[in-house]
Amino acid sequence: MNNTVSGSEPSSVIVGVDGSEPARQAALWAAAEAERRGRPLHIVYGADTDGRALYVSAETIERVRVAGRELLDETAAAVKERYPGLVVTTEFGRGDPVASLHRAAGLHGTIVVGNRGLGGFHSLMLGSVGLKVAAGAKTPVIVVRGTDDRSESGTVLAGVRDEHDLDCVRHAAREAELRKADLRLLHVWNVLESVGSVVTMMDDVTEIADDYVRHLTAVTEQIRQEFPDLTVQADAEKSVSVAGVLVEASRHADLLVMGGRRASAYLGPTLGRHTHSLVHHSHCPVLLIPRHRDTHGDAS
Repeated sequence: MNNTVSGSEPSSVIVGVDGSEPARQAALWAAAEAERRGRPLHIVYGADTDGRALYVSAETIERVRVAGRELLDETAAAVKERYPGLVVTTEFGRGDPVASLHRAAGLHGTIVVGNRGLGGFHSLMLGSVGLKVAAGAKTPVIVVRGTDDRSESGTVLAGVRDEHDLDCVRHAAREAELRKADLRLLHVWNVLESVGSVVTMMDDVTEIADDYVRHLTAVTEQIRQEFPDLTVQADAEKSVSVAGVLVEASRHADLLVMGGRRASAYLGPTLGRHTHSLVHHSHCPVLLIPRHRDTHGDAS
């Protein structure tokens, strides 16, 4: 097939496939994102043949290889039919899916995964592979959520905690520019988390709220300076559930951008609790930007 080869290029959009319908939809969504960015699309099937070699026959391994390559060819053909000008590459990974996707992304690629895979749960929850990919990634990861028939809102939504999220918001601004969309910055103040600090840190709840707004305003002003042609809206809300407010807001967004994994001080790769909820329940695709340094405790 023309333009279908092995190996990825720097800054490619990387998508994992496993034969499931969510993975197929993720591949088509990733193709649209690659075309929007002017980047190649790299399709990966992580077969884990190296891990299986010790306990299955050579014939079984060969069947896995044949099935995997057929899946890659079929997915690439479906993508090329819809996006004929897109450069598409494929990769049969001998390692497990998570390691294969991280390796393919390298230092600059963006990984795209479906909202669930071939596991035994037929719910809307993110599959275990997608969750591990998101939690351990050092590059951006997009979890494709939402329905195919939802109309575009013309809005990219970014969850903002404070100035430490500026890099995340810059990614959101670039995505909004690519989509010719508006950018909405949303800070959610968790009332319950702040109760214990009212006496020791500030005089009253109003002063705490004003402090959170100052953080949001600083980020908003910086983004407006860097992206002068972009329409930027900033909102602050208080709630007992940060994730609940963001999930509801995602109903009216084409993409939700959040900080990804926690800082390296935590034991093992993991997502912040709010981010964990969003990749399971958001009504639109979620773009996770890794946090490489975080001095403010639990990442969103």
